[in-house]
Amino acid sequence: MSDRAPGVGGRWTRSRAAGAGAVASAALLVAGGLLGRPDVAVLGAAPLVAAAWDLWRRPSGELTVRLTGWSDGAAADADPEGAGSVPDAARGSADTATGRADAATARPGAVRARVLLDAPPGMTAALVGVRRAGRDAAELLVRVDRTRTLPVVVRTVRTGPQEVATVDAQGIGSGAASIGEPTDPVGRTALVLPSPSALRDLPLPPRLRGLTGAHTSRRPGEGGDLRDVHMFAPGDRLRRIDWRVTARRAPDLRELYVRREHALAEAVVLLVVDSRDDVGPDPRTWRGAEGPRAQDPTSLDLGRHAAASLAQRYLAAGDRVGLDDLGARRRPLPPGGGRRQLDRTRPARAVTPPGGEPPKRLRPPQIPSGALVVVFSTFLDDEASRVAGRWRRAGHRVIAVDVLPDVRDRHLDDRERLAPRIVRLGREDRLAELADLAVGVVSWRDDPAVTLAGLARRGRRRPGAGGPA
Repeated sequence: MSDRAPGVGGRWTRSRAAGAGAVASAALLVAGGLLGRPDVAVLGAAPLVAAAWDLWRRPSGELTVRLTGWSDGAAADADPEGAGSVPDAARGSADTATGRADAATARPGAVRARVLLDAPPGMTAALVGVRRAGRDAAELLVRVDRTRTLPVVVRTVRTGPQEVATVDAQGIGSGAASIGEPTDPVGRTALVLPSPSALRDLPLPPRLRGLTGAHTSRRPGEGGDLRDVHMFAPGDRLRRIDWRVTARRAPDLRELYVRREHALAEAVVLLVVDSRDDVGPDPRTWRGAEGPRAQDPTSLDLGRHAAASLAQRYLAAGDRVGLDDLGARRRPLPPGGGRRQLDRTRPARAVTPPGGEPPKRLRPPQIPSGALVVVFSTFLDDEASRVAGRWRRAGHRVIAVDVLPDVRDRHLDDRERLAPRIVRLGREDRLAELADLAVGVVSWRDDPAVTLAGLARRGRRRPGAGGPA
C-alpha cells in the first residue's frame, strides 16, 4: 500500500458565467444612465451588487483531497451528510463483494477506499474525478460543508498489487461564482488477495509423515482405521482388548485378542507457482505490447486463486504447506501448518509478480522427502514440465495445474490464428508427456474440484497411500 501527498488546490478565480453576468450587468447600468432610462439601470444594478457580494465572500483557502483505506478512520457509511457512493472508477467485472474490505488488503470483486475532502470557508461544492489505470474518469458533483467523505468502490477480478484509483477535485464557491484550481492527483495502491474456492477431497502424497494428523497412515498406532485383530502381546494396552472376538475365539479366556489400528499422520504439500508468464485470454496481448483487458483474469490470477484454494483446504485438514516460485530466485517458504502458515502464504502468493524469463535452473528446487508437489503453470514452454518431470522421476507425487485462461481467437484472422495453434500443440504434447509419467493433470478452467477428487480416490487403494508410486 502507498499513499501520495494530499492533493491541494489554492488559487481561486471568477467563473466565466459570473464574469459574463457582471459585464452584462455593468453594461445595462451604464446604458440606463446614458439613455436616461432608470428602469434599464435598475435591471443591471441588482446582478452587479450580487456579483460584488460573491466576489467579497470568495474562498481564500486551499481544498485538500486525500484517498485513504476503507478502515482508516470513520466508515464512509457514517457520513452525516448522506454522501452517495462515487461511481465505480473501473468496472472490471460484474462480480460484487459483500462486507467491508480494507483498501490495503482486499478480495477480488470490490476494493473499497474513501475520499476525504477538506474545504476552505466559502466553498460549497466540489467536482470530484476518479480514474483508474488511465481509463476515462468518473466525475461527480457533490456538496461540501467544510468536510465531506465519499466512498469509492472499484470492481476488479485481478489479484496482487494494483492501483485502487487516482482522485482529483476542483472546488466551487458560493453560487458557482468562483472556481478553484484542480488539485494534484492523489492515488492509492492495494494488495488484492486471492479469494479461495471451496474444494472437496484432495490428493495426498504416497508417504505421510508425523505422529499426528488427519489422515490414516500405513504404520500401526492409534486413532486411525482398523488394522487387524491380533493376539494380546507385551506392549498392548488392556483397553484395546476386543471381548467379543475373545469370547468367540477363546471362550475359556486362555487367549486375549486386541484391536490394532493405523496411526494418524499429516501430509507435506509444496505449492510451486510459475510466475514467469502472465497472459490473458487474448493471444494478441501475449507479446507484451499491450496488457490484457481489466475484465479478463490472467493466468497469474488463476494461479494465485488455485494456490489459495489448495493451501486453505490442506491447512484446514491439518497438513503442512510450503510455497515456492519457479520465476524467482529466493528462499522458498518452508512447509508449516496452522492459521499462522495460512497468513504467511496469503501475501506471499499475492505479491508474486510476472518475472519474465529467469536464468535456467541447473536442477529443480529441493523439496522435503515424500512431499506432494503441485505445479501451477501455463506450460507455454518446457521449463515447468521439465522440473515437474524431474520431481516425478525422483519419486514424488506431482500434480500439474494448468492455469491458462480460455483462449479467444474468433476475432483473429487466419494468419493470427496459426501462432496460437502451434502454441496449443506444444502445450498438449507437454501435458501428455506429464500424464505418461503418472503426473496428475488438472485444468483450472474446468471444474477442478471433480478432477482433484478423482485423483484423491486413486490414492485410497491402500491405507495411507496417496497415489501411484
